[in-house]
Amino acid sequence: MDTSVTTKLQIRKPAKEVFKAIVDPEEIGNYWFSTSSERWEQGRAIILRYDEYNAEGTINVLEVQENKEIVFSWGAESGGETVVTITLKEVEPTITVIEVKEVGLNENDSEIVNKMLGQKEGWVYTLTCLKAYLENDINTLRASLVH
Repeated sequence: MDTSVTTKLQIRKPAKEVFKAIVDPEEIGNYWFSTSSERWEQGRAIILRYDEYNAEGTINVLEVQENKEIVFSWGAESGGETVVTITLKEVEPTITVIEVKEVGLNENDSEIVNKMLGQKEGWVYTLTCLKAYLENDINTLRASLVH
């Protein structure tokens, strides 16, 4: 069973602006996590914090191609490590398609369908918050999901 989760969204900004919003700790708090310990660069372990949920996690940045791709792993602390690939494709000078693909969810997990749906929901929400931030300078959507 293919347990990968893929989400795509069009953002009306150049790829370099989308890329910067992801890797720059000064920007990430406007649409995703509260804080990022440092700039996302290949080989670095980054601590991400969600103040609103009193949660913290570490990602390991595996690969970075400036303005094109970011690959990281996360979830090792919980024993469910997955790999996320974020790809940016500039289809016009001011339009970027962002694709997030997460692989490594355990197909033998009895809750696999719910976990896949949860990851899909999370990525759709994150990319929607990113779009709102970059296109309209809206930074009040992040951390608004109620579980």
